[in-house]
Amino acid sequence: MHLRHPGLTPAMARMFYEAASVCLSRHHSRPTMIKIDRAGTVIEAEVDWLPQSGQLEAAYANTIDTTENGAYGMALAAAELSAQLVAIQRAETLSGADYYLAPEGSSYDDLEEALRFEVSGTDLGTRSQCEGRLVTKIEQTKAAKHSIPALAGVVGFSHRLVLLSDEIAP
Repeated sequence: MHLRHPGLTPAMARMFYEAASVCLSRHHSRPTMIKIDRAGTVIEAEVDWLPQSGQLEAAYANTIDTTENGAYGMALAAAELSAQLVAIQRAETLSGADYYLAPEGSSYDDLEEALRFEVSGTDLGTRSQCEGRLVTKIEQTKAAKHSIPALAGVVGFSHRLVLLSDEIAP
């Protein structure tokens, strides 16, 4: 992932992959299909992940942090697959987002075509709860009063679902 997303280091990409592996293995057998719903346009993708081990489970025993980091990885992959957007930079504090995304091939130092990307994840949430969380994340991006448009994404691990918003005007 880090080879396509200039805003990720190899270590970060690996951490997101490991965290998503733990989250997915809580509910599913590998491989499995997930749905990516971007503002009503749905695509399906097959995902596979690391086999579980005692060391992996011990390293990711904090459910909150693991779900958050796994959601980053899944949401970034979904944005790439559904909209050809990649992470070019981690967003600064109080930006109303987690990452800056830009079209594939963009550089990490060019925010001219960037979108802010706010991500959330839930381990057990229903589709309805994921949709409610997406509304909350959209409002969070608007409240930041930032000049760069945004996207929001929510990952529901138990439902094998990634919800992505349409572009949100600043």
